[in-house]
Amino acid sequence: MADIFSLFTSLRYDPSLLEVPSKGIDYAGWNAANKSPFYMLDYHRDRMLRAATHWKWDEAINVLSGQKGLETLTRLAEEFIGTSQKTALRFKILVSRDGLVSFEKHNIAPVPTENLFPLRLPQPGAPSTSGEAQKTPCWTVAPDDLQTTASEYTHFKTTKREMYDSARERLGIAPTDEREVLLVNKGDGSVMEGSLFTPYFWRDGRWVTPPVDLSSGSGGQDGVSRRWALER
Repeated sequence: MADIFSLFTSLRYDPSLLEVPSKGIDYAGWNAANKSPFYMLDYHRDRMLRAATHWKWDEAINVLSGQKGLETLTRLAEEFIGTSQKTALRFKILVSRDGLVSFEKHNIAPVPTENLFPLRLPQPGAPSTSGEAQKTPCWTVAPDDLQTTASEYTHFKTTKREMYDSARERLGIAPTDEREVLLVNKGDGSVMEGSLFTPYFWRDGRWVTPPVDLSSGSGGQDGVSRRWALER
């Protein structure tokens, strides 16, 4: 029997993003060109489409593909949230093998615009300057005690989350803790990914992030914020 799982992506719904086009943040991508409360929705669609293509889920590919797919996703998301939502949400989009799209939402804390679209990340030990991401809140990060085998399920974001849940359980991380665990590749001992966030490391005077090519990368996810950062 084939594994039953869904593709998903988690993004930010934030009414303050509607102001981005008028703020002249030209490098903000989707949110600079579209008056939308959804953070980088085009990239989130793209990551799910790449996953659907990998598993040859034809119905999901048809739902997500092209400008029509992006417009359909936007419409369905807007209908789910409604018109009365005035505060930010953590918004989850799920797509099944047969192309069924569903959503989940949870409250989330406010985040300043410079942290969503930073020109740069501040150097270690230096204060944030104009256009750089703020350093607060500060999270505690530690590597997992055990190593994880890289697979298609660590590269693409799916509801098969056992490897991430287990890593968090080993470190005793509760959902509300400002703590993160880094998964470590069983093949070579390199850092693969965070359980929730993309890690960046200061190396030789610049920030770097683990490579995520499916065939030759560290085994981590082809994440949205990572793609946005690397393209700039």
